[in-house]
Amino acid sequence: MPEIIETAVYLLDELSDEAKEKARAWYREGAFDYDWYESVYEDFECICKILGVRLDTRSVRLWGGGTRGKPCIWFSGFWSQGDGACYEGRYSHAKAAPRKIREHAPKDEELHRIADALQAIQRRNFYQLHAVVTHRGRAHHELSMAISVERDSPVSQEMTTGAEDAVIEALRDLACWLYRQLEGEYEYLTSDAVVDEAIVANAYTFTEDGHRFG
Repeated sequence: MPEIIETAVYLLDELSDEAKEKARAWYREGAFDYDWYESVYEDFECICKILGVRLDTRSVRLWGGGTRGKPCIWFSGFWSQGDGACYEGRYSHAKAAPRKIREHAPKDEELHRIADALQAIQRRNFYQLHAVVTHRGRAHHELSMAISVERDSPVSQEMTTGAEDAVIEALRDLACWLYRQLEGEYEYLTSDAVVDEAIVANAYTFTEDGHRFG
């Protein structure tokens, strides 16, 4: 004959501190089966547009059929030495980028610095510099981006000294900035406070030792 076995279950607030950590670990393990980084990507696309970076896109298949264009952005993280973020696209001068980036992100001094650096080097080259950014290799960090810089001068004038290196450095700094935003978002979403809020909102229950019940 079948037996009925009773099991005591607990809400998060009813667990011991040790059991709470196990419950949080369970949630974190399966909490990122969605594109949690999309909001960071969307902001990065806006920032790229302001700075004059036109991100390349690649086709991805949708669940219901068909395809859509997805920006060529990649990252790996956040625990290995080689982790980082990178992108593919084309850069050219964007008018009033320093002013517009300050309007978009008034407190982000790193973005201000990148915009100012690009503006300064473009000014010295009569705003004729442009660059192509491609990804190479299997790693995803700023040094995995191959960046070629040229000057589109009607009289074939060469770039000023240091212009190529300055553009490359600024575009790679932008990839580093993106990685820090992704890392910050990940740390926020996996923080105890946010994890606890999600567990409580979903009314998940656990055994006394913190294992998920049901």
